[in-house]
Amino acid sequence: MTIKDIARLSGCGVATVSRVLNQHPDVSEETRRRVLAVVEEYGFQPNNNAKHLKQQGGNGIIILVKGTQNMLFADLVERVQTRLQEDDREAVVYYLDEDADEVGYALQLCRERKPLGILFLGGDLELFRARFQPITIPCVLLTNTARDLGFENLSSLTTDDGEAAAQVIEFLAGQGHRRVCILGGNWSCSQISYRRLEGCRRTFARLNLPFDQDRQCEPCRYSMGEGYAATLRLLERCPDLTAIFAMSDVMAMGTIRALRDLGRRVPEDISVVGFDGISMARYSVPRLATVRQDTQRLAERGVEILLHNIERRNRPVHEVVPFQLIPGESVARLEGELSAI
Repeated sequence: MTIKDIARLSGCGVATVSRVLNQHPDVSEETRRRVLAVVEEYGFQPNNNAKHLKQQGGNGIIILVKGTQNMLFADLVERVQTRLQEDDREAVVYYLDEDADEVGYALQLCRERKPLGILFLGGDLELFRARFQPITIPCVLLTNTARDLGFENLSSLTTDDGEAAAQVIEFLAGQGHRRVCILGGNWSCSQISYRRLEGCRRTFARLNLPFDQDRQCEPCRYSMGEGYAATLRLLERCPDLTAIFAMSDVMAMGTIRALRDLGRRVPEDISVVGFDGISMARYSVPRLATVRQDTQRLAERGVEILLHNIERRNRPVHEVVPFQLIPGESVARLEGELSAI
């Protein structure tokens, strides 16, 4: 029996079965039970020795995921693994805390595992600038841009985070919102959250909307629980806000729950916009307004660039992937505010 057999019998994808067998956290309990039931019924034993030998033979790709609760990355991992399997490439996924040193860990893995290439899902540019030089194998950074770092073996694909955030603020302003608050992320200038914040700041100024970062912004980690807690802190400072722009959909889900627990309706009392366009956003109540990143393009193009550079060692590629603003149902139009804009 192979992993493909387990996938067929359990009704799951090959990448999902692989994550279950490797005990990764980004799998639902129902899916995990379904896969493990097939494993137990047929007595499947993964051949870890063979897998390790294949990787040592020069076929292994490492996927480093920064953050354990970022559902955008869960989608990207599955798409990346599927694409690599189509090319008969072995991939090993490592999950790190969102505050971890992904570049230092990658260097350690290069010494111990000798992979052919690395895909970074998320990353701090300051860590790359300071510590990437000893890594000599081809690498690709997804969701952040390495264009200005100048490394010959580091390519990148990202969304235009600043422009996407600007469109969110324009959208909210067009619906009459002047008291808009921003939730989530890390404001370090090397983080994607900073570029989103800068896009918001420029648009507030261009539209002559009030913006006090100390009052209207609340940083937090990328999780529902953190989004929930940050929303409570934000409302203590800004009880008169009419809209919240959360830097990720998972944060926005926490925001909606917090507002509901406080007796506030979404969008009748407070509008909410997220970022990422994860599948859950399409099924939330109300359906979440969000910026949808093209995860299929990010994953497929990222793998394509990595494999091409492994085979030919070409110059690095840096691309911006289009995004789409999805209006959803979580934003209400404030008729009384429109005349003031």
